[in-house]
Amino acid sequence: MRAADHTQAMLAGFRAAGVDRVDLAVKNPDGTMLWQRNRPLENLPLAWLRAANASCAEIYVRPARGCDWPLVFLDDVAVAVAMEAIYRHGGLAVMTSARGGCHLWLPCGRPLDEASRSRVQRWLAGKFGADPASISGEHLGRLAGFKNWKRCGCWVNVLGCAMDPTNSWRGLEIPPGILDGKEEPQVCKAGPGKSVPRSSSGRDTSPSGMDWAWVCNMLEAGMDPEAVRRNLIATARSRRGSDTERYAQKTVERALVRVGLRLH
Repeated sequence: MRAADHTQAMLAGFRAAGVDRVDLAVKNPDGTMLWQRNRPLENLPLAWLRAANASCAEIYVRPARGCDWPLVFLDDVAVAVAMEAIYRHGGLAVMTSARGGCHLWLPCGRPLDEASRSRVQRWLAGKFGADPASISGEHLGRLAGFKNWKRCGCWVNVLGCAMDPTNSWRGLEIPPGILDGKEEPQVCKAGPGKSVPRSSSGRDTSPSGMDWAWVCNMLEAGMDPEAVRRNLIATARSRRGSDTERYAQKTVERALVRVGLRLH
């Protein structure tokens, strides 16, 4: 997809989740912030954003403050974990750099105020190994289709979107104790090699199991196998070390057999 297509895909995901107004933030190279607040999705100054981004400004977005929204944000989620999350719950995964993790936007099934979103984010950060510093309830995420100058100007792209206007995705099942503040979630950043618990459905959510699910999903979606292999190398390097390239090659080859394709 072109850069503009990634932008539209992300905005369509927001719209399908029930978000119709957003705040935009432009962070200039000197650190100053320019804001466009409470803007309707159909009337965003995208040309202005592209010009600013071409001058090395960072481009951010979030659901507009001051409203209840059925969408929560997580930062720095491993690619395989993010893809598994949207496969199970619906949502939007945005890859912010080839080396790093994803921004993950998850539907909640009900509108939540900012304080409630923060509590849910705190709970989810512990489940998905997300950045515990990004659970304020109003945190900004990067807008897809623009360059991430913090990461040498790489493109921010939509990696996966599983939301639609028919509301077929139920969203997260949030324990009542999280929303009323009676249950205090534990937040811990999962380190390399730390397993993610197996899901109640029995799906393997260990790191290698998540890799396998992501690779199969990406190949079935038509992603180039070589690009899948490179992305897997980037995300698995910290835990697989010198075995990473062999591991990625074998995983992709096995997945190609599974989905009936061939590695060229």
